[in-house]
Amino acid sequence: MQCVLLAAGYATRLYPLTENMPKALLKLGDKTILEMVTDKIDEVSDVENIYIVTNEKFYKQFEKWCESYKGPKKVKVINDHTTSNDNRLGAIGDLKYVIDTENINDEILVMASDNIFDFSLCDFVDMYRSKNADMICAHTIENKEDLHSMGVVELDGDGKVTSFEEKPKQPKSDLGVPPFYLYKRDTLPLIDKYLKDGNNPDAPGHFIPWLIGKNDVYAYVFDAVRIDIGTPESYYDACEKQKNGTLFNN
Repeated sequence: MQCVLLAAGYATRLYPLTENMPKALLKLGDKTILEMVTDKIDEVSDVENIYIVTNEKFYKQFEKWCESYKGPKKVKVINDHTTSNDNRLGAIGDLKYVIDTENINDEILVMASDNIFDFSLCDFVDMYRSKNADMICAHTIENKEDLHSMGVVELDGDGKVTSFEEKPKQPKSDLGVPPFYLYKRDTLPLIDKYLKDGNNPDAPGHFIPWLIGKNDVYAYVFDAVRIDIGTPESYYDACEKQKNGTLFNN
């Protein structure tokens, strides 16, 4: 299994914090957000390589971070050669770029590099193995307003995805979908087809409603803290909780 970490955005909502620093390399206590994410990936024995896809602006900073990585995986930084929001490839475009440039023909774990979380990726992979199907993650969102800015999913009694809508005006459930995905090797060509058909290359969740028309997709539903570092307020709140030792307390 290969892991692709999406880190090619420009995080303009976090300015001025991220004008000259990629979001994933902001610190929470004595660790970067990226280190907290890779600590979780390091626990998954199935993962061989971690590919961090970023842009021209932040490529060298990620390369420097890689020099300090002490985990058991092989880590490689991929430069998608974009320079601004105007010419960015989008998350699905970046995923396809990594698959093509690295000639990946394997199952893949796809994750955002800016979400910190308190569940085990090993449990996610275990369910993926048991279902032998493409997988997403989902969890109950307490603040219903947040559902308008993320993917929202409906499941049947076996955990199979029956509907998925990105940023719905009228959410059909309270199950939000964070950016954690597991795709089978046979699904990789469908990413190419999705993009060639002219579909949205941006948020990674856009691929799922298209995919469920072709493949069975299941959801690993977790009950744990997950924090998307997307605004200065969310970052400073996470910093305060980390300082107080309450980051992952419900």
